[in-house]
Amino acid sequence: MTQLVVGVGGRAGVSVAEVCALVEETLRGAGLASAAVTALATVDSKAQEVGLAGAAKRFGVPLIGYPAAQLAAITVPHPSEATRTVTGTPSVAEAAALAAGGELLVPKRRSVAATCAVATAQAHDLRHHGDAEVIDAGADLVDLAVNVRADTPPQWLRQRIAASLGDLAAYPDGRAARAAVADRHGLPVERVLLTAGAAEAFVLIARALDAVRPVVVHPQFTEPEAALRDAGHRVDRVVLSAADGFRLDPAAVPEDADLVVVGNPTNPTSVLHPAATLAALARPGRILVVDEAFMDAVPGEREALAGRTDVPGLVVLRSLTKTWGLAGLRIGYVLAEPQVVAQLAGAQPLWPVSTPALVAAEACMAPAALAEAEEAARRIAVDRAHLVAGLAEFDEVTVVGAAQGPFVLIRVAGGAQVRTRLRALGFAVRRGDTFPGLDGSWLRLAVRDRATTGRLLQALDHALALAAR
Repeated sequence: MTQLVVGVGGRAGVSVAEVCALVEETLRGAGLASAAVTALATVDSKAQEVGLAGAAKRFGVPLIGYPAAQLAAITVPHPSEATRTVTGTPSVAEAAALAAGGELLVPKRRSVAATCAVATAQAHDLRHHGDAEVIDAGADLVDLAVNVRADTPPQWLRQRIAASLGDLAAYPDGRAARAAVADRHGLPVERVLLTAGAAEAFVLIARALDAVRPVVVHPQFTEPEAALRDAGHRVDRVVLSAADGFRLDPAAVPEDADLVVVGNPTNPTSVLHPAATLAALARPGRILVVDEAFMDAVPGEREALAGRTDVPGLVVLRSLTKTWGLAGLRIGYVLAEPQVVAQLAGAQPLWPVSTPALVAAEACMAPAALAEAEEAARRIAVDRAHLVAGLAEFDEVTVVGAAQGPFVLIRVAGGAQVRTRLRALGFAVRRGDTFPGLDGSWLRLAVRDRATTGRLLQALDHALALAAR
């Protein structure tokens, strides 16, 4: 059964009975089952209307409210200037139905005091990650699906990790690694929490911080939303638009959101949001989680918020997986206010980070390691420019502009088929349709050296030529 979202609007004082009657009649007329409805959706200013809230309760589904600015950016088939004047969006029902990224099935229908529209509920596999493109592939593929830097970990880091194996009989002691992270960011140790990768941090945040209205800004890494849903939260989404380069407008985030999660630079769009834009999201009583897992791949780490203590409620996540090739070791850290660190630590098991991972964390904070990471970031920028220039030669390919991460997001008609053809030609690339806000036409490509990129571009040319036949 196809899952549905029903966008609803109504005049002040509209009754529950009228909203329910309109929705039921609309579904029945389209041959759709009311049991398939997963949510009613509307503009924030209408979310407290008794008629709309009561209708959602009667259907047994949540009523999702979206900011007017977010709905106004959605193209609808039946816009109304009168509705725009009153609500800030040209069609509450149609825009709210489409806000989650589905397909409009039934355009706007009206009764005396209510409107509704029906769209498919866009389903995304939040647990799909890039490693799935290469695990058990049964082929020798060039891995452009995983964003771990090639030729890592370096020899000196492997030696440091190997030397720690003689200490495995003792329980892990994270004090030295925690102090090294604190020193690297100019923070007191009370603001640092070591974790088994950034993924563990998302689980801790979901379980320990008691959010009432969590909001995740998409498209982005899907694990934060998955962790929140696993912890029983109903998650609202702010879905950024490709039309404006997936740029974030802080006004699109609901004012009453008490937990906001955003990536910077964002996976998979490779957009680097200005630090001032992200800081503008901070509010009293709000936790602002900024995932900076790829920030050390940005030369100079410009726009980073790590180390800032002037942004209330700020929680910054860092990973050592990407730059240092430590995905199998699981090491990352959280930077936050001491009371937040204490809350998260209280949800961790004993000794959550292994001794080899702690040794790696301390080693990667050393000045020589930071200099090496900066040099790697500069090489990535050059290699990325080469990749983008090569992709620009294809009329069929659109590249998300101003990419700043170690990956590039592209759009190409028949993306799923192109991905399959590239796989047959020896290249694994990341599908985009598992990210909320994207569909099958999007692919993510990891930045590699010029020689690898050259071979990829040749394979892409061949794949597109096959598609044109």
